[in-house]
Order: sequence, then structure tokens, then C-alpha cells
Amino acid sequence: MTPGFPGFAPRFPGVTLDRLQAWLPAIITAVVVLVAVVVALGVVSRLLRWKAPRAHWYLFGFPLLRLRMRHSWRHLCLNASLTGTDRPTTGQLGPLLVKGQPIMPVLPLLRRIRPRSFGATAVILLHPGQVPEPFVNAAEAMAHAWGVHAVRVDARLRGRVRLTILTSDPLTSQRTGEATWTTDPPPKPGVAVAQPGISVASSTQRRRPVGSLLGSGAAGDVVLANQQRAFVGKTSVPEAAVAVPADLVADVGDREDGHRWLIDLVTFPHWLITGATQSGKSTLINAAVARWAGRPVALVGIDCKGGMELAPHAPRLSALATDRAQAADILAALVVETQRRMALCRHHGARNIWQLPPLVRPVPVVVIVDELAELYLVASRADKDEALRATTHLLRLAQLGAALGVHVIVAGQRVGSDFGPGVTALRAQLAGRICLRVNDEETVKMTLGDLYPDAVEAAQQIDPAVKGIAVTTADEAGWIRARSVHLSPEQLTAVIAATAHLAPVLPDLTPPAA
Repeated sequence: MTPGFPGFAPRFPGVTLDRLQAWLPAIITAVVVLVAVVVALGVVSRLLRWKAPRAHWYLFGFPLLRLRMRHSWRHLCLNASLTGTDRPTTGQLGPLLVKGQPIMPVLPLLRRIRPRSFGATAVILLHPGQVPEPFVNAAEAMAHAWGVHAVRVDARLRGRVRLTILTSDPLTSQRTGEATWTTDPPPKPGVAVAQPGISVASSTQRRRPVGSLLGSGAAGDVVLANQQRAFVGKTSVPEAAVAVPADLVADVGDREDGHRWLIDLVTFPHWLITGATQSGKSTLINAAVARWAGRPVALVGIDCKGGMELAPHAPRLSALATDRAQAADILAALVVETQRRMALCRHHGARNIWQLPPLVRPVPVVVIVDELAELYLVASRADKDEALRATTHLLRLAQLGAALGVHVIVAGQRVGSDFGPGVTALRAQLAGRICLRVNDEETVKMTLGDLYPDAVEAAQQIDPAVKGIAVTTADEAGWIRARSVHLSPEQLTAVIAATAHLAPVLPDLTPPAA
């Protein structure tokens, strides 16, 4: 016992009451400093979260997320059955084979945890014999364990699984920014005439860069100012706008991983868009049309509901069908145009229009079909023959048009097996898929189920209160959630008015204004 303090026995040799009393001021000072530092960090964290969210994420949010991921990884793998084994789980007992559970489970390796503006990414290295499906099914368990909004699992890489970790929903936490759709005074009016297999424009029809026509408010828009081409030949045409593949890329919004949402007709030549009323389908089509309006692209509209949806685009359209009979005629003329282009490519030894010389390269055509059901559903024998003619031509365009610069975008409130076998054949040609909020499960499965079965549930969970959110095809990510920009009617009218003179005249088709 220490004299003067009955019952006190220090647990550490050499530590006496006198020494503790001597260290007491230093201990109190250290505790006060530690508390002050914690409080200061808390204040700085709240200020950064308010003033500079990105800095807050990299300084505070990501280190804490990484710590949670490392700390919970073992328990997560054990509870979600994500473990492997380094020993055989099957043994021989006499003439029998006995299979059991691994006694010493081996955890998959969690590597490359990297911060991103939307959250983080990580890579899981699989052990021999493991398959990605359990990790895809455990995405929700990972989100709960790490306290994040969602975890997307990409299982396309062999031997590993890539995780995209979203700390919040970027599509609803802040509204996708209003696009700056500004227009300069349009050039002198004229008409660009596309001869069979040839795209020609006069000197008064020089295409303005898309940046001057549509502004630069949406980051990542393709700048096309350097894509004008001068014709060289016996004719004295000074300059003309010759289409290039970048003209077929339309920036229409934001994706949840922080990238821009692009409808790329080179990667996916044909698209299927489904969405119920007030889901944002028309807004998405408006944004895409506004992007293509200032480029050397022919736009053809088919709106069998009397043209109500596509009528605002009419000045920039090369043709517009407002009923099924007109749609059948326009589609038939476009099939003939594809045959002309096929002969042109064969003559020049080209496999697609982009391999043709600029002088003879035809203008790309984007056919927008609004409300697919109006083409397929019939009420009489006459309607059946008319519908068969229209849908057959539409299917032929989807089958032949990709390499010939004829692209099909089909939109509708629903797509179902009751449309007949033709819609299944058409869907097989539409590699690009966009599913906004819909009212029935069959439409979701018809839109996404054949390509991305795991995307069906994500599409069914779209919040009806938030317009413009969709589950869409993404070449580098399989599928992803995205949200289109909001384009007001005034902005759309301004863009269409400024680019109306750029609408090419296609063979055997009459512009809607004529």
C-alpha cells in the first residue's frame, strides 16, 4: 500500500499518486484540446457540407465511408453468403461423396476503393469457383451496411465485380439543371436538298456550330464547329455541312453516376422509349430533337394521334405523318431510300455511309415514332391491312437502316404482347432502351427484361412524383438510372424556329409545311 492513501495500489509499476497528480494538468489540457479539435472538425464539416459539398465529401465523407466498408466487410460477406473456400467442400466416405459447408470461409478481396464525385467505386476480386450473381443480389445489403443510397454491381469483368457506390440520389437530391437553350439569329433561309444518295447544301445554308444554336449549358455537349466540310469538285459549291458520327449523339440529361446522358445512335442505332402519361417521355424526345435540330440530320415524325405531340417540331421535320395511312406511305418511301443508299454503298465498296466520300455521303435520317400502339392496334379489316403495311415497313427500316444512316426511335406509353408477334420482332432490333415510369409490369419487362433482367425492379421503383427519371441502356455500365433535362415550350419553339431552314428535303417525301 502507498503511505497516506489507504487501499490505493497502482496497476502499473512506477506510477504513483504523486506522479498522477503531477500529470493531471497535462491530462486535462490534452482532453480539452482533443474536445476542441473534435468540435472544430464538426463545425468545419458542417460548414463545408453547406458551402462546399464536394470538399466535405473528399475530406470527411469518403474517409468515413471507407472505414465503414472495411469494418463491416467480414460480417457482410458472412451474412450475405459472399464467401468462398480454399478447401474442397466435398469428401469421400466409403463409396459415398459427402458435401458440407466450408469450416473456414475465405472472404473475397475488397480493393481499389476510390472516391468519386457521386460517391465511390470499388473492385471485388472473386475466388476460383465464385460467380457474380450473389454479389448482384447483395447490392441492397451493401447499401444498408454502408449507409449509402444505392450500390450498383457491374459483373461484366471476368474474375472481378465492380461496385458503383452512390451516397445519395443525384437525380432527385438536386434537380437536373435547366439547359441553356439559347439561339442566335438564324442564317439566311434556304432549303437543303438531299438527292438520292447525295447530300447537297447551298452556300447560304452553312450549318452553324451547335454551340451557337443550342448554347453550352449542358456539359459534355459535342462541339461540332470543326465538322463542316468543303466540297471539292467541278461544281462551285463553296461549303456544305457533311454529317459525321458525332452529329448522331444527343446530350439529353444527367446520369446517376455523374456522367452526361447521351442518346448515341452510333453505339445503339435504334431505341425503344416507354413511359406513361406525365412521366417525362415527351420532354425527353423534345430534348433529343432540339439537340439534333442544329445538325445535318433529317428528322421524320410519325404521330398517329393527329400530330399533337410532334406538331411543335414540324418546321424542322422533313416529313410528318399524322395518321396510319400517312405513316405507311412515309415508311415505304424511307424503305426505298435505304435501297438507294444500299446501292450507293455497293457502288463505292463501302459497308456503311460513314465509309463513303463526303461528297456523296447521304444525310442521316432519324425516324421518331410517337405512340407505337396506334400503329399496331386495329378495329377492322381495313385497319389490319393498313397496320400490317406500316409495321412491316417499320420493321424493315429497323433491320436495314443502321448501316445506311436511317435510325428509328420508337416511343409509347406501353408495349405488350397483345400488339402481336410483330412488336417482338421490332423490339429485337431496338438495342437502345429507355424505360420511364410506366403503369404495368409487362411494359417494363418488354422494355428491359430481355436485355437486363436486374433492371426491371429498378424501373418499377421510379418515384411517380419525380418526372424525367428513367432506367436506360449505358454501353459501359449495362444499365443505369438517368434524368432528362427540362426544356420549356418557349425554348423548344426558339430552337425549332432558328433551325427550321436546315431541314433537308428527302426523296419522295413532302415537308409538313409544304
